[in-house]
Amino acid sequence: MGGADVAMEAGRGQRGSGVLLLLSAAVAFSTAGYFTRLIPLDVWTILFWRGVFAGLFVLALLLWQHGAAAWRSIPAMGWPGLAVVALSSSGMIFFIHAFRHTSVADVAIIYAAAPFVTAGIAWSWLKERPGRGTLVAAAIAFVGVVVMVGGALSLGSWLGDLFALAMTLSLSLMMVVIRRHKDRPMTAVAGLSPLLTALLVWPLATPGSAGSADLLHLALFGILQNGLGLLLLTWGTRLLPAAEGALIGALDAPLAPIWVWLAFSEIPPSTTLIGGAIVMAAVLGYLWGERRAEGTARGG
Repeated sequence: MGGADVAMEAGRGQRGSGVLLLLSAAVAFSTAGYFTRLIPLDVWTILFWRGVFAGLFVLALLLWQHGAAAWRSIPAMGWPGLAVVALSSSGMIFFIHAFRHTSVADVAIIYAAAPFVTAGIAWSWLKERPGRGTLVAAAIAFVGVVVMVGGALSLGSWLGDLFALAMTLSLSLMMVVIRRHKDRPMTAVAGLSPLLTALLVWPLATPGSAGSADLLHLALFGILQNGLGLLLLTWGTRLLPAAEGALIGALDAPLAPIWVWLAFSEIPPSTTLIGGAIVMAAVLGYLWGERRAEGTARGG
């Protein structure tokens, strides 16, 4: 096997790892609705404890893997790492404020535009032009999200819509920064970002109101959904084009009601099921098509 063939195989392996990591991140993030329903506390207290547990989990993982050298990875991130921490934390704060000032439908539809926003930023900054297949799949997934929310988009809650747009811009820019600086050690971001979020919401939270059972559920929420999800997202985003990563992240929407359905026996409305099926078909169909194209190229 020649040098070009080895490089091509390495690239395919890298792409496969990126897809697997981002698919896993979407599954982790999709459990947010389940944990939010499970924990009977106010949103600020949930965000505080989730951030604390997520941050401590990731930092403990770093220490276990690298020992004292783990602390050197924080300054090694430089300004790109600090930017990602700030963007991730601000995106979560905007997310909560969006839900407080507008409908769930508005937030879902605006966030469904993330693949296009990410593609635009990556194209203008990194000259990373998205493929036609990515844009077509993103457009189909956007239609699926519109169907999921039953066309319930409202036009009067402009402040909440602005928060949702700010959230989308923050998270899209975060993915592009990670992609642009993929040579930097960004794992620590997944620990610092939740801790910064916890610090920002602390004045509004009531940490002492959480009982022992609540703390157990909050620990699972922080570790499995926030900490692990951010780790997988950070690792996976470095391996795939930014727009493609945002498209895979769209699987969060159709997966979220499944966990609530299984845990609380809440049967989703037919529009949620139909729209979710459209989103899943768009994303999984795109990934299948890309895999077939790779196989054809390999055979050729």
